[in-house]
Amino acid sequence: MEFDQLRYFLKVSECGSFTRAAEELGVSQSALSRSIQRLENELGQPVFERKTRSVSLTETGNLVQARAHQVLDLIDDTKAQISDDGQCGTVRIGAIPTIAPYLLPELLHSFAMSFPKATLIVQEDTTDKLLKRVSQGEVDVSILALPISIRYLEIEELFEEELYLVLSPQHPLVERPRIRLKDIESLPFVLLDEAHCLTDHIVSFCRQRAVQPVSVERTSQLATVQELVSLNHGISMIPHMARAVDTSARRVYRSISGPKPTRKIALVWNPYRFCSRLLHSFFEHCRDRYRA
Repeated sequence: MEFDQLRYFLKVSECGSFTRAAEELGVSQSALSRSIQRLENELGQPVFERKTRSVSLTETGNLVQARAHQVLDLIDDTKAQISDDGQCGTVRIGAIPTIAPYLLPELLHSFAMSFPKATLIVQEDTTDKLLKRVSQGEVDVSILALPISIRYLEIEELFEEELYLVLSPQHPLVERPRIRLKDIESLPFVLLDEAHCLTDHIVSFCRQRAVQPVSVERTSQLATVQELVSLNHGISMIPHMARAVDTSARRVYRSISGPKPTRKIALVWNPYRFCSRLLHSFFEHCRDRYRA
């Protein structure tokens, strides 16, 4: 049994398709099929149930999947330890879309200045997908918004930031010296779709205070939320880090009077994976810049 066989097997199980797996691996579908067939011959059992356009794991395949992750994780960790000099290497960083474009450019630039030989790879995705990748060792560390309820992962809070009310300059509330939550309870909201945790933060804050925000439009990009607000489609709440880089005069940001909506930003990593000296340095760099 070869390591490439296990890697190929895991990619097919992830994609659920020989065609898509071959494309992502950069190998021919026939070569991939032969590799999986050799693996099945060695095991004496099929690992996939073949369907017309997809495959699914058999009972044997589920067992092999768990073991393959363990074996390849051990090999990858061993290689990392051997080559760990604290200066070279790769740090794979995950971040959700409401953090990545606002926090990462400056953070990665300053880290690269201190560690010019390091390779930094960014993966931007939703919280659920990034947690899975951190657990499986595909991402070394993710920068996410709390709360996070998952076992076996290490979570370290970095800072808390306010969520600002954003309105168009023509909105009647702009002229008020103070804007309270009850002033906006009947107003239409523009929110991100349900895959994004920022929407959960906004809705939870409002509901805890007996306010139910009415969503009139949903989108997958924070920049689109801001543009829709500019066009008077509704109001919304935007994190401080996004508000700090918005220089447009087409939007007005206001702090809500009284208890303020906030979110907490944290580092999340797998403590059971090898943590290189370079990754430790990245943790320290984040703590120095952002820790509350």
